[in-house]
Amino acid sequence: MPLAQLLTAAQLRARLGQPELLILDCRFALDDPAYGQRSYAAGHIAGAQFADLERDLSGPIHKGISGRHPLPEPAQLLARLRAWGLNDHGTVVLYDDGPGTFAARAWWLLAWLGKREGVYLLDGGLQAWREADYELSQALPSPAPGNVDGQPDPSLLVDASQLLQRLTDRQLTLLDARALPRFRGEVEPLDPVAGHIPGARCAPCTDNLDSSGRFLPATELRQRFAAQLGERPASELVAYCGSGVTACHNLFALCLAGYPLAPLYAGSWSEWITDPKRPVAVGDKPAI
Repeated sequence: MPLAQLLTAAQLRARLGQPELLILDCRFALDDPAYGQRSYAAGHIAGAQFADLERDLSGPIHKGISGRHPLPEPAQLLARLRAWGLNDHGTVVLYDDGPGTFAARAWWLLAWLGKREGVYLLDGGLQAWREADYELSQALPSPAPGNVDGQPDPSLLVDASQLLQRLTDRQLTLLDARALPRFRGEVEPLDPVAGHIPGARCAPCTDNLDSSGRFLPATELRQRFAAQLGERPASELVAYCGSGVTACHNLFALCLAGYPLAPLYAGSWSEWITDPKRPVAVGDKPAI
């Protein structure tokens, strides 16, 4: 079974009410942290639980050391998943407003803990659901506790020290999921230092989507990432972004394209720049 899977709005609607189905509403706004909870209360897909990026899908920030969205403690995340009703063999559908960036973070966390079957992103997110004129609910679900268990997979992570040692490796493909102006260092709305990790290639996660906000076909995604890889092996790819969230969108798209799940530098740019000894680059992406 493929690791990255999509459901259309119609397919999800047909599954509503099925046993052992967990739907997570992952809506969030970086400039308005209360947006997701407020939007969920106003209306969500029936049966969905709310998963907050900062409270549920991230751990506490350690100022001057960590990035903006550190990984949650595995035991705490598993406890939250059980409270939402997730069982080991249950199905999970994840959505946000539409782009899938926050939903992909939840997808990656589940894969990190070993939950790699029966996990889907709603293609187009709540935007697609609304475009289909499907109903929303304000009812709060009361699930029975689940029994999901798991262990974090260290092979899916690269830390700053490991990455620093690999920067001179010509086989490394380091993909930055942020938009090109942030990558170049022309603007930086979130972090105190602008630029990118030296040697990185700009691969904005928004380019994984078509004009309607749905994921591109697998063949087009394959072409997109093949151009980034060039002659370098896919096994040496590492993904990062501003805080370890939108990079998960690239990792999901890579899996849709048929590539294996690559490691994530979870601290990403916001952690990288906490140590002034780590090098910083500005300007355009390097030639392949």
